[in-house]
Amino acid sequence: MSDRARAAAVFVVLFVAYNSNGREMGNYDSQPTKYAARELLLRGTLSLNYVVGATPQLAERPAFVAARDGRYRSAYSPAPAIAAAAIAWPLWATGTLDIRAPLGPNTIAKLAASVLTAAAVTMAFFTARRYMPPGRAFLLGLALGLGTGYWNTVSQTLWQHETAAFGLSLAVLALTAPELRVGHLLALGVGLGVAGTSRPQLAPVVLVLLAGAVARGGWRRAAASIAIAAGFGAALIAANVSWFGDPLGAMPLLEALHPRVHATERTFDPAAGGFIGLIFSPNRGLLMFSPIVLVAAAGIPVAVREGWRSALPWCGAAAIAQYVLYASYGVWWGGHTFGPRYMLDVLPLLIPLAAAGVADRRVPRAAAVAAAAALAWSMAVAATGAFVFPNERWNLLPEDVDRHHERLWDWSDTQIARAWRSGPSPQNFSLFQRAPNP
Repeated sequence: MSDRARAAAVFVVLFVAYNSNGREMGNYDSQPTKYAARELLLRGTLSLNYVVGATPQLAERPAFVAARDGRYRSAYSPAPAIAAAAIAWPLWATGTLDIRAPLGPNTIAKLAASVLTAAAVTMAFFTARRYMPPGRAFLLGLALGLGTGYWNTVSQTLWQHETAAFGLSLAVLALTAPELRVGHLLALGVGLGVAGTSRPQLAPVVLVLLAGAVARGGWRRAAASIAIAAGFGAALIAANVSWFGDPLGAMPLLEALHPRVHATERTFDPAAGGFIGLIFSPNRGLLMFSPIVLVAAAGIPVAVREGWRSALPWCGAAAIAQYVLYASYGVWWGGHTFGPRYMLDVLPLLIPLAAAGVADRRVPRAAAVAAAAALAWSMAVAATGAFVFPNERWNLLPEDVDRHHERLWDWSDTQIARAWRSGPSPQNFSLFQRAPNP
């Protein structure tokens, strides 16, 4: 079987798995993005005036902001909405998808998120193939796609993470090329531009990987990547200034809500527990929900041995820089979510390390058994989140975790155990039901 056939299989398997629960798992913050995508298709605008006019209660939600141009807009980047509109347009243009139907925006969100996430993992497969045989690369791709929050979070709604994962996976695929050619450098710039504008919090990753491009290809050749990424950033800043009067857009407005919503006074608080919590917390720790990511540690000796002329240490450094930012954040647990939402942003960076660490070496039997057990646990937890969350109501009961942070460390009532005791979400398969137009 060729690599292209294996990559197609990865995409199809993941797309089917991501849509097998038949629902979109949105939240308060993600709502405006899917409506903006529909408005772009219907009316050629990213403003949400028609949406708020039809449902005035939406104006009370922080993610719907009355911009200074007199229009309601999403508090988040418009990049994911533009990407979603592009994905949905062929189906809408051919009459396959009725975006005016009551569940039209939900369908757009789920379709775009699942396509972008599956495509991101497919690119991760090609990245892994630079270091390891096809069979192992295929397995590593499935581990990323089905053994992490890519299944239960990133692929389930349109917001920021899915488009950022797509862009970052493209950038990592380009940077890990044995020799950086013009096409690789252009793809690197586009990937980082997409990732950075979709989720500006990824600025540390963007800067580190651009530095890696300079180290590997020299200033003159890396200038193309820098210029493209900077162009994406400049476009977002221009839109933010035009709409909100601030280069950061509506982000300062959202950060001002932390004392009331998240019971924290500071945007950055390194003493809040994030450095340990993002890795080991029973209810937000990456190793609790996806212990399979430990495979990436096998690549550390390889990265050290190859040095800075290789892409491996740059991917590792970018992952560490992003982890430090998120761990220092006052709301490091990521609000009401299933597992470590923030740490999902670093996963594309760990693929080269995992692939190089395992490569085609013979794996000791004990290590292979441990990896298989870790993968089985990771996939079981991810599937649980996809079919149960938020029906377990762990984030809200017995008390809101956003205001009672001690629950993040409660081993007697973990989110995973609660989800296993709960029934599947009653919203499952709702997108498979046809509803009449309003």
